[in-house]
Amino acid sequence: MSKPSPFSLRGKVVVQFGGTGLLGRSLVSSLGAAEATLVVASRNRASLDELAKNERAAGRSVQVDEVDIGSEASLHALRDKLLAQHGRIDGIVFNAVSRPMKSFSDDLAAWKSSMETNATGFFATVRAFGDAMAAKKSGSIVNISSQMGAIGVNPWLYEGTSMTAAPDYFFHKGGMNNLTRYLASHYGPQNVRVNVVSPGGIFNPEKPQAPAFLERYGKMTMLGRMANADEIGGAVVFLLSDASTYFTGANLAVDGGYTAK
Repeated sequence: MSKPSPFSLRGKVVVQFGGTGLLGRSLVSSLGAAEATLVVASRNRASLDELAKNERAAGRSVQVDEVDIGSEASLHALRDKLLAQHGRIDGIVFNAVSRPMKSFSDDLAAWKSSMETNATGFFATVRAFGDAMAAKKSGSIVNISSQMGAIGVNPWLYEGTSMTAAPDYFFHKGGMNNLTRYLASHYGPQNVRVNVVSPGGIFNPEKPQAPAFLERYGKMTMLGRMANADEIGGAVVFLLSDASTYFTGANLAVDGGYTAK
């Protein structure tokens, strides 16, 4: 019998936090295609049910569960439920994000609100599930960051459009990148790997970006365009799979060469 592909997720129990947005839905499809035993967790039950319905229609199965990542009790309840159901958790994907700020001048309440998900919720989630994987001496954590965690804002991209770049997103993604390094060091002795994927800008066919922005953005990349959402999942599958067992503390840029220029 031939060995399974090291890129396959067959038999691996993976929990994805944040799966109902544009990128999240695409990641769910990628993980399902790689045959993960997939659990998608978020706060919105209606969106979760719609996601599960669409995945079943595509011939893939996914378990959905409500969770409040701002509550340790909610996170621990989900973790313990999944451990009871599956006996282990092999990986998590942290894709949850909140973007309440719309401009530099927004009220500080918006900044504080973003912290609940993007900072406190992120750390609470990774600690709750990372500790469970550490107890089993095996696991992979993949955090979804952004190229904006590594660069400053380029105002030229937004000139003449209604689009803006709010500061909280830059702050949180930069923090995610460095906390990933810390977590890789913390969990490494327990054979739990922690990596980050940093996508570039993603074209949104549901709400297309301004034509001027798209043209300028394309000039900033080596491939001359924004990413499509389905071009990000391969990196995530790789970092969850046995093909990446010596990867930890890494930031894998999937940005068409934007940050390499």
